[in-house]
Amino acid sequence: MGIKFYRPTSPGRRGGSVLDYAEITKTKPEKSLLEAYPNNGGRNNHGHLTRRHNGGGNKVKYRKIDFKRDKDGIPAQVAAIEYDPCRSAFRALLPYADGEKRYLRAPLGCAVGQTVISGESVEPQVGNCMPLANIPVGLEIHNIELWAGRGGQIVRSAGGWAQLQAKEGDHAVVMLPSSELRKVHITCRATIGRLSNTDHQNVKLGKAGRKRHLGIRPSVRGTAQNPVDHPMGGGEGRTAGGRHPCSPSGVLAKGGKTRRKNNPTNSLILRRRKKGSH
Repeated sequence: MGIKFYRPTSPGRRGGSVLDYAEITKTKPEKSLLEAYPNNGGRNNHGHLTRRHNGGGNKVKYRKIDFKRDKDGIPAQVAAIEYDPCRSAFRALLPYADGEKRYLRAPLGCAVGQTVISGESVEPQVGNCMPLANIPVGLEIHNIELWAGRGGQIVRSAGGWAQLQAKEGDHAVVMLPSSELRKVHITCRATIGRLSNTDHQNVKLGKAGRKRHLGIRPSVRGTAQNPVDHPMGGGEGRTAGGRHPCSPSGVLAKGGKTRRKNNPTNSLILRRRKKGSH
């Protein structure tokens, strides 16, 4: 997987780049695994705006991904690697031996013809899914469950991976991509390897139009708004906002704590993530 640059025929082309999609082997999705993906433009059933910077974008259909990996003991051979418009990582088409087809978030290095399987007593190879109790310490994992049987909830974006650090009693210690150390019950499942499309974060859109194609509308600075619209708005001339950066509802934007102090899972976090971009 690499990044492609075009001849700078315009300012957008000069500053933008695209993926070369060298890993993609199939362009049309499996129809049985598609469902409607409605776009409400960030508005609720009353027409009120409840999610900012949302609207427009290319019309797509949702691809149903198997996050639970609960088809134990039945091998599947990767039939194709496909692009997913709803996610940053690629997906792999798995026709199982019993005839059922499912989509899997493709790990890095996953190729057509590779066999993957899930269960408690499978080999710890890339693409296989098993409980944390059976995964050797030190391996890279992704699509990790927080509650057994609920399906993978963390480490699901392109190029993401966590590392299994240790096992202590009924819990395993996992280091997340944000450098957070967290305990996860050993009955929870995870998939071996790191996720595909590692160059996703290095792509530069180059122009505002590509942002709109993704369904992201423009964002206006809080200091440029009126005081009735934003806590940092108003004032004579340009101002610094008069307070720490925050959202329109007053939630701090840079390092403000939003987690409940009495959250019962606080005891499972051994080390908080580092501040700043991750």
